[in-house]
Amino acid sequence: MKRINLLFLSLIICSAQVQAESHHKQTPEFRPTKLSSNIWMLQGKGGNIAVLKGRQGILMIDTDYQVMSPALKRALKPFGGEDKLTYIINTHWHGDHTQGNKTFGKHASIVAHDNVRTRLLSKQEVKLFKMVSNPYPRYAVPSITYDKSMRLYMNGEKVNIVHYSNGHTDGDSIVFFEKANVVHMGDHHFSGFFPFVDVESGGNVLNMAANVKKVLALIDDKTQVIPGHGPLSNKADLQAFYDMLIGTSNEVRAMKDKNMPLAEIKKAGLSEKWKDWTDGFLSTEVWIGIVYSSL
Repeated sequence: MKRINLLFLSLIICSAQVQAESHHKQTPEFRPTKLSSNIWMLQGKGGNIAVLKGRQGILMIDTDYQVMSPALKRALKPFGGEDKLTYIINTHWHGDHTQGNKTFGKHASIVAHDNVRTRLLSKQEVKLFKMVSNPYPRYAVPSITYDKSMRLYMNGEKVNIVHYSNGHTDGDSIVFFEKANVVHMGDHHFSGFFPFVDVESGGNVLNMAANVKKVLALIDDKTQVIPGHGPLSNKADLQAFYDMLIGTSNEVRAMKDKNMPLAEIKKAGLSEKWKDWTDGFLSTEVWIGIVYSSL
């Protein structure tokens, strides 16, 4: 009888744990990481967010998926809440970085490269993920745009917003917090796994590598690197990402130069040293296809 009671108790505990885990998955929250006295990284479901807070309000980089907006509202409360938003910077047009504009664009001016505004005002598609993005409402698109670079002075920080062309897309911004020595890479950095490069939106793997190389020359070993996806990184992590971009591109190019068709290249695969980079959401075969398209 005692053994049966213990078994019954064990089943109850397991059931409660499953219900708790299920509930947690249904109510996702942002994980905050403090980078300086007034800069935080927030990790949710989509692209990583950066927050700069102070007397002049909140500057936020990217807004995640729209479904995450209630959680993002809660995450912003310790910084003064959504009403304190002054600027939102979109690093590029993809929905996992911009859908929250439809909620938070009512509170702040949105800043981005010219091409981001153009794309958000028109129907877009990412065929790889079978994703269609319909035009955003006017309040949810950038009202402040730039061509090559712009600068914001806010909360004692010098914020440099720089366009790095045709890397992840045709409208990528990389944001440097000069005083704090923090850089938000947008999707020019997927930390530890193969990145998605939107070739149909003007992206290119080789251009992404060239852009990352430029950033590497501007930062040091103490720079905190916020990737578009993945954990907080440093210069060594970004260097490893660059090496992967170059190394895998060289391998695909070598096979292409032998007139191997794409299907055959995918079957041949890449060197074993790149195996760990499949820990993200792209398989080696998909990554080879993206590199092949870029070449």
